[in-house]
Amino acid sequence: MKLKRNCSAMKMNKFNLMVRRHNFSAIIFALALIAICWSCNSNGCNDNRSSIPLAGFYSSDGKEISLNILEIGGIGAPNDSLILTAGTNASQVYLPLRSEWDMVKYYIAYRSDELNYPQLNDTITFRYNSIPYFASEECGAMMRYHVTSIDYTTHILDSVAMVPADSVITNANVENLRIYFKTSTAEI
Repeated sequence: MKLKRNCSAMKMNKFNLMVRRHNFSAIIFALALIAICWSCNSNGCNDNRSSIPLAGFYSSDGKEISLNILEIGGIGAPNDSLILTAGTNASQVYLPLRSEWDMVKYYIAYRSDELNYPQLNDTITFRYNSIPYFASEECGAMMRYHVTSIDYTTHILDSVAMVPADSVITNANVENLRIYFKTSTAEI
C-alpha cells in the first residue's frame, strides 16, 4: 500500500513539474511574442504619411517672418475650411491639397485694424496633378502632388514660390512653398 502511495505521489510530482514547465514555456513564448510585436513598429515608415505642402512666411525682401494677423481658409471647400486663425502667431502653415480635385483655392484675410478690409484679402490658387505612390509595405500607398501652376492676387501678398520650382510635394516634412508678404506701407 505504501508503495502504491509513493508511486502515485511520484506521478503527481511529475505531473506538477510538467505543468510548471508548460506554464514556464507559455510565459517564455508570450514574452517572445510581445518582443517580436514590439519590434514590428513603423520604423521603416516616415511619421508623416500625408503629402501636404508646408508654406513658410517671408517678407518681400526674403527674410523669414512670423505673423499673428492672418486668417487662412479654403474657398469652396466642404465644411469648416479655416486653417489658420488670426491671433495665432505663425511662421508656417500647411495648405492641404485634395487628391480628388486638380485645383484648390485659399483666401488670406488680414485681421488688423489697418488691413481688415475684404478688398485687401488675397487668394492663392494651386493647380496640380495627383500622383498615386506606393511607399512601402509599412507605409502603404499615398498621394504625391505635382503643382503645375500657382496664381495669386497681390494686395498684401507679394508673391508665392515653390521650393525648388519644379518640386513634387511628397510626405517629407520640408517647406515646399514660400509666401512673400509686403511688409512696409511703401510696398502696399
